[in-house]
Parts: sequence; structure tokens; C-alpha cells
Amino acid sequence: MSAELILLERDQDIATVILNRPEKLNALIKPMWQQLGDTIRSLSADDSLRCILLRGAGDKSFAPGNDISEFKDARSNSRNAREYGEIHHATLAALGDCRHPLVALVQGICVGGGLEIASLCDLRICGESSRFGIPINRLGLCAGLREIQGLYSLVGKAVTLEILLEGRVFDAAEALQKGLVTRVVADDQVIDEAYASARRIAAGAPLVARWHKQFMRRLGDPAPFTQAEMDESYQCYDTEDFQTGYTSFLAKTKPVFKGR
Repeated sequence: MSAELILLERDQDIATVILNRPEKLNALIKPMWQQLGDTIRSLSADDSLRCILLRGAGDKSFAPGNDISEFKDARSNSRNAREYGEIHHATLAALGDCRHPLVALVQGICVGGGLEIASLCDLRICGESSRFGIPINRLGLCAGLREIQGLYSLVGKAVTLEILLEGRVFDAAEALQKGLVTRVVADDQVIDEAYASARRIAAGAPLVARWHKQFMRRLGDPAPFTQAEMDESYQCYDTEDFQTGYTSFLAKTKPVFKGR
């Protein structure tokens, strides 16, 4: 087993995080969840970043879920499953709280825990042959509240229940119809399209992207907005990036944002 279960690549202001167990189709194990959470938390704190792209190693699988062979020791009863869950859920929280835009590049299988991860990304771009689902009812397992939160927020109660109750694995066209993925392209175009999306995001004002992510999270809370929350959207007018953006627009030049 590779010690580097999570690989990190950097191209200026775009980071690529790779789930790295290609010999197991990137099936997730406990230390992999830990390394993924640590990596995302570190990247989230890096103000020089504009976008994070998340993918699986190879072109056959994003991730097929958790490695079932690990269950015998790591998740054989409620006590050790809870210990495992603390790491698992902390990583899901890191993805959900990440300040930078997350783009999931999905090739092949995106099932179970893989779908949990992809659901917490902001955009999901997949190939035509990709497959999706959460067939854990066949294992006698239920998905916990934190584990289905991202999917529920993305596609709602009816679709989430369909996915969990039927346990089907379905194709990319159906995933698009359900609102589960953002875009479906030919298999040989997935990498180019995902990185093109990341570059479009990176070309925008980074403070604005972070504000928009923050506002999306807040909109999921039914509590009334405070005046301070409503006033926060006006802070962008005091940024250097706003001055750059609108003067570049008037001058018909390409803006170069600095995140200030």
C-alpha cells in the first residue's frame, strides 16, 4: 500500500488533490480519510490559492467508497465504527467548510464515500461512462447524518432517499438529470474540462468566491439574517479587487486580482 494515500500537486493558484489507491480503484481507508482532511484544512488556510481540484488516481475511478476489507478490524462494531466516524466526519466537515472553490473531476466510479466527497465539492464534472450511487443497503449499513448531509443539500430529500433506498448504481446521464453533477462531457475531455473550469474560477476575484461560498452555507440555515450578515456583502466595494475589476471592465482589459 502506498504511504502517500493523498497526493498534492500545485500549478500556481490551482491545487490538485488526488485520492491515491489506484490498485484498489481508490477505495477509501481510515488513514486516507485522515490525510484527506489534513490536506483540505491546510489548503483552505492558504490565501494564495484560488481553486482546488479533487480527483482519483487513474482514469477508472474517482472512489468506489470505503474499502470493505477494512471493516473486519476498523468498523466491526459500533464502538470502533464511532472512532472511525470521528475521522471520516471531520474530513467531510473540512470539505464542507473549505473556503476555496472545490471542483470534483470524476472519471469512472463515484460511489458511496466517493459520492459523499464529490457531493461536498462546488462543481462536479464527469465523463459519460461515470457511475454513481450509494449501494450500502446491500451491506446492512446505513449512512450517517453527516455522511448524507452533502448529498441531501445538493439534490434534496426525494432524490437522496431514492439513492439510499434503492441502492442502484446509475449512469452519468441520470446523475445529470438528478442534479447530482454539474456537467457531463466525453470521457477523453473530462480532465481538460475540469481544469478549464478551475482556471475560470481562478481568474475571478478570490475574495468574491470565498464570500459566495460563505453565503451559500448561510442560506442553508433557516434563521433570519442579521443586519451584520446583510451588510457583509457590501464589504467587497472596499476591496482593491473591486477597484481592479470595474476599472478593467471600463478599460476593456483583463483584470488581475490580488485577493486584497
